Amino acid sequence: MSVVRFENLGVSFGALDLFDGIVAEVPQGARIGLVGPNGVGKTTLLRILVGQLMPSSGRMYRAKGVRLGYLEQEAAHAFTGLDHSVYAEMLTVFAALRKQEAELRELETQMAEPDPSKALLEKYGRVQEAFARAGGYEYELTIEQVLSGLGFDGEQREMPLAHCSGGQKTRALLARLLLEKPDLLVLDEPTNHLDIEAVAWLEATLQRWEGALLLVSHDRYFLDQVVTLIWEMGESGIEVYRGNYSAYVSQREERWARRAKEFETVEARFLKSIDFVKRNIARASTTDRAKGLLKRLSRELQAVEVGGPEALRQKWSAFMRDGPGIAKENLGVTEVERRIRALRAPNPAADRFHLRLQHGQRGGDLVLRAKDVQIGFSETPLFWIEELLLQRGECAALIGANGTGKSTFLRTLLGELSPLAGRLRLGANLEIRYFPQAYEILDPTQTVLDELLDHQPMGIGAARDLLGRYLFRGDDVYKPMCALSGGELGRFSLMVLALHPVSLLLLDEPTNHLDIQAQEILEGALRSFPGTVLLVSHDRYLIDRLATQVWELQHERLGVYPGNYTTYLESREAEKQAVAAKRQAAVDRSPHRSLTAPAPSESAVADLVTAIDAQEVRVKELAEALVVAAAAQDWERLQALDSAYREQESRLTHLLAQWERLETAGAR
Repeated sequence: MSVVRFENLGVSFGALDLFDGIVAEVPQGARIGLVGPNGVGKTTLLRILVGQLMPSSGRMYRAKGVRLGYLEQEAAHAFTGLDHSVYAEMLTVFAALRKQEAELRELETQMAEPDPSKALLEKYGRVQEAFARAGGYEYELTIEQVLSGLGFDGEQREMPLAHCSGGQKTRALLARLLLEKPDLLVLDEPTNHLDIEAVAWLEATLQRWEGALLLVSHDRYFLDQVVTLIWEMGESGIEVYRGNYSAYVSQREERWARRAKEFETVEARFLKSIDFVKRNIARASTTDRAKGLLKRLSRELQAVEVGGPEALRQKWSAFMRDGPGIAKENLGVTEVERRIRALRAPNPAADRFHLRLQHGQRGGDLVLRAKDVQIGFSETPLFWIEELLLQRGECAALIGANGTGKSTFLRTLLGELSPLAGRLRLGANLEIRYFPQAYEILDPTQTVLDELLDHQPMGIGAARDLLGRYLFRGDDVYKPMCALSGGELGRFSLMVLALHPVSLLLLDEPTNHLDIQAQEILEGALRSFPGTVLLVSHDRYLIDRLATQVWELQHERLGVYPGNYTTYLESREAEKQAVAAKRQAAVDRSPHRSLTAPAPSESAVADLVTAIDAQEVRVKELAEALVVAAAAQDWERLQALDSAYREQESRLTHLLAQWERLETAGAR
């Protein structure tokens, strides 16, 4: 059964057709990733789905009673009670449970009186059972887990929504939606305001999601982890691919190749038919047959131009009658032949820009060496580098939380800052180019054309040709830089980057604002680039495809992990297991060791994580026991279990607070 179904959905703004002919359905439990170039209408389609917009044509059908949850890219206006704290907003999801909880507390007060009546005990049992089955003994823990997973520490949870930043409001809305558990969760760029740890937590949560899921994301790694279907959206509809993003890329290439072959086959048949028409249309004995063939051929040609060869595999007369955009006209011989020879399979790759990075002088194999170096600014230390080595042809990915010093490290390599201690050694004859995170190299007051000429003097014709190759065509070249979208700024910056030879390329969040197609183009250019790349990025897919080593900034240290992102995760997991084994060995030697005893930071955190895991199990077991006792109407056991539950839940809250304090101290 489908949760939502689209039938020939279209949206127009005046004479502009944003998209047309959308036919798709969201089955129950589906996990769908919606992809397509910027501007094709993905967000518009989501807004139609949730009822914020009406389509210009076609219809949308929604299953009766289905509950929708929608995360917009910016959720500044998603809350009505801005005087609420973040935590209080989460509590509103459980208003009915909290009302039951208050009723239970009132009944308990009455039951404390001597000789409570049987009717009172039975009522308490019924309310208790309903409360337990609805998750009443788990909702506070669930709120804690969701807020913690999305990066809300203790202080932020008590912050009024009115004082939250736009990103914090978006994260708060995501938290509320996860707690509400709608039948269909619709997410538009859910990872925009999350760090890597929060994204990993969200991935794990959505992998266990029981409802249907439809999301738009430029995060290819996220799509790989979460979705099992890809909808590729274009102006003329949606094509469905089974599997995650990587499976989609493979299937897409195969589909393009197959479609090109189908068009070639259809073209050959059409040319053979038009040749017969040309030779026979003037002959008295065959003119009727030739005219009939020309009429059929002109209609089939128009069907293929709109619907591709698939239109001929359908009952093409029905396609001609119902298909969008079909002109019901008979074409002449010359026009039919011209359009047959112009017939080509649509190739999305042909509408992309092409990026080729120029490689500078090779120099030696050494690009960067550091040993016992301290990085910082204005005598403020940020992190230590014990040892690292980067050689020609490698790609190092620098990862870490915001504020740990990644951009400061790049500025140090560029010579804008000096190390606070030690020495960085750069290789000889390096031509370094820097792709900054915020496009500081661009002048917002200039036109696109003038900005290009400032970076590379050339003739107007050559400049327009170059801009055209990066999809700046027609009057686009006269747009002021400040009017460009994030994707256009990204394309322009990549073009400027490709103008000059480079042997060491420093990239600071290069895929920010790039759509998936542009990300794929950048990935291909970097893959074929023979020079050296230092990549600061949260784009785990790009890191996984390109990195030869991962540098992680954590706890004021730079850790070096050989290999790509997958190898890095495996190494981190091995480290965690080693710490756990060491901790267990210490516990075995000292069975009465206290959690609060002085210990190194990592050991303390590991101890707390183990204690929290065990405590969560205890709390869950008590909640399940409460359900059983309520069903059996065992009132005495119910009261005892309820008291024990609240005690253990308080213990869990205390452990979580300890963990937050240690994590905060570790981050400093």
